[in-house]
Amino acid sequence: MLKVLVKKQLAEVFKSYFYDAKKNKMRSKAAIAGWIIFFVVIMVGFLGGMFTALSLSMCGGLTDAGMGWLYFALMGGIAILLGAFGSVLNTFSGLYLAKDNDLLLSMPIPVRTIVTARLVNVYLMGTMYAATVLIPVLIVYWIVAGVTAARVICGLLLFLVVTFIVLILSCLLGWVVARISLKLKNKSFITVLLALVFIALYYFVYFKANDLIKSIIQNADVYGTKIKGAAYGVYLFGRIGEGDWLAAAVFTAATGLIFWVIWRLLSRSFLSVATASGSSAKVRYTEKRAREKTPFGALLGKEFARFAASPNYMLNCGLGVLLLPACGVLLLLKGRMVFETIDGVFSGRPGSAAVILCAALFLAVSMNDMAAPSVSLEGKSLWIPQSLPVAPKTALRAKAAVELILSGLPMLFASVCTAAIVDASLPVRLMLCVTPLVGAVFSALFDTFLSVRMPLLSWTSEIAPIKQSGAVAVSLFGSMAAGVLLAGLYLLVGYRIGPALYLLIWTVLLGAGALLLLRWLDTRGAAIFAAL
Repeated sequence: MLKVLVKKQLAEVFKSYFYDAKKNKMRSKAAIAGWIIFFVVIMVGFLGGMFTALSLSMCGGLTDAGMGWLYFALMGGIAILLGAFGSVLNTFSGLYLAKDNDLLLSMPIPVRTIVTARLVNVYLMGTMYAATVLIPVLIVYWIVAGVTAARVICGLLLFLVVTFIVLILSCLLGWVVARISLKLKNKSFITVLLALVFIALYYFVYFKANDLIKSIIQNADVYGTKIKGAAYGVYLFGRIGEGDWLAAAVFTAATGLIFWVIWRLLSRSFLSVATASGSSAKVRYTEKRAREKTPFGALLGKEFARFAASPNYMLNCGLGVLLLPACGVLLLLKGRMVFETIDGVFSGRPGSAAVILCAALFLAVSMNDMAAPSVSLEGKSLWIPQSLPVAPKTALRAKAAVELILSGLPMLFASVCTAAIVDASLPVRLMLCVTPLVGAVFSALFDTFLSVRMPLLSWTSEIAPIKQSGAVAVSLFGSMAAGVLLAGLYLLVGYRIGPALYLLIWTVLLGAGALLLLRWLDTRGAAIFAAL
């Protein structure tokens, strides 16, 4: 039974490699092979290659300085972080709050068997991420420092210790996330917030890692002395990779003991967490007058509710909501320097800085494409808006309005910030406020046009229309191409007529295009939507 449950857990994790949710059928053998090759390239080629290069840059210098333990402490810490954060969401959804908890618990299967199967799944996922760091680390060290029996055996023990530390941290963090999620009423915004924090931390560490590594290598003696004095356990952890039998024995025993405690606690608390229904506040009925809404207002509220209820929808189609205000604040703080730099590079083409910053806003708004999958997200429930006593054009206008509101307001702030820092004439500043807003209107209507012309209705997971539909791909790359074209044409020929007139021409063209798209949506598009 344990083998069957583990196989089931792994099949759920890698389901997308064998099953096409977009077409609701199994993939062909060629497609499965292609996805597996792609996975291997990412894990082994990209991640493994990146950590191999990092290991090569650190191992020689630290080993020659007698600081091989510091090399293993640093890289082992990276492996633990990557493994724990890479598998914590899988722990949260696959161990504690899996959708099939009730089904499995209703079967004659011991709770310990269910827990063990899910722990094996969590362990394998964490090991997969940690191995992309540890395997290059060990191989590079053995090549640089030489191979001995003690180094090989202790290196393998280090691998085992790190993977079990990852498992322990994943269980603890997953338990915390599961407990918090049971107390929350709206989990979507919390999920989005955690994802954004993780992305921000990732890029912060990524851009600071190079300077940190250089500092550690240059001051290895200083850091080594401090670590030995303040964190002797970290020193012992690093000594395992160098072949220290005592350190390996201590950490192996300690990790095994901690895991045994976690296992005992998990076995006792699994039922309470897995069967918890979450918080349900008591609501006392109070009679109050209902506010009547127009058909458009009701449909607009429905579209906003769908957007706010899906973390996948918000993260993949709404990053521009945060990116545009961030760009505005960044321009207020560093805009003068950016403007002077661009103006200096393109000194032979006056006004280039203003146009390039306007193009940058076009690129930022390309992250907002919530209208592109809006029709596809109706899925099998498309008959509901079609059967309502509402004109089809009203439904399409509501879908476009969501993107227009979520893009227009942040774009207004960002464009005003851009106009404030640009050293240009009043007409140019005015166009910097108007052109991006007209571009946001055009983008919202164009995305709605794509959603009608390229619907994907036969899906089993909302990820398919949000990330894998043709409408989203055309919208994303089309908006990016528009920004590149705006800047490129100006640098080629547009500078001859000046930035104000050039941006005015773009505004007129985008405005005319938006009117044509609105007319199409109200007529031909509405007819197509009603017949889907």
